[in-house]
Amino acid sequence: MPNASKLESDEPEMESSLHYIQLALLVACLEWQWRERNDFFVGANLTVYYSQQQLRNRDFRGPDFFVITNTEKRPRRSWVIWEENGRYPDIIIELLSDSTARVDRNQKKILYQNQFRTSEYFWFDPEDFEFAGFRLINQEYQAILPNEFGRLWSEVLEFYLGIHDGKLRYFTPDGELVATPEESALQAQEQAAQAQEQAAQAQEQAAQAQEQAAQAQERAERLANQLRALGIEPE
Repeated sequence: MPNASKLESDEPEMESSLHYIQLALLVACLEWQWRERNDFFVGANLTVYYSQQQLRNRDFRGPDFFVITNTEKRPRRSWVIWEENGRYPDIIIELLSDSTARVDRNQKKILYQNQFRTSEYFWFDPEDFEFAGFRLINQEYQAILPNEFGRLWSEVLEFYLGIHDGKLRYFTPDGELVATPEESALQAQEQAAQAQEQAAQAQEQAAQAQEQAAQAQERAERLANQLRALGIEPE
């Protein structure tokens, strides 16, 4: 069997710029959210090698997006099952297109259910927003029911998956949108600006209070002088 180091990914190009953007978004958000972790691998349009016959037939099966947890986080040219302690993806997301939708809904779904035994399988169409998810229950995929916002819970990621502004995004258990690195940086800048504004307001309020105290002191001194002019010694 070929050495894993020589097995390059052999996947076709993505269907459109929409697919590229969506894939990059899924990867960037998860990598950013899990930036403190070193126990996972994210594959993006990467071949999964799982059998000798697959190699002989060149029957490559590269999910558009997949995650393996409880593994070493390091770069890989492909995911080779027999070099990874027999580990298959824990979650797979396929991005549907006109040329792949039938395969993704049928042959790949069966492969991921029966061969990969992948716990969760989702698909999303970046063009018409078709979105579905399945969880492996009793060795068979069962549809994941959406919550009141149409989002599907991933037990693997511990996030909801849902559509936001025409893109498939992650949401926290509380329903908050998981930010991209750029969105996080913008939020940090906004928070810093708000903190600076609040500090300026506090400084202005302190100056006003100091001025009011000075005015009160000045009035008290004038009153004391008036009392002394009348022969009354103020206490």
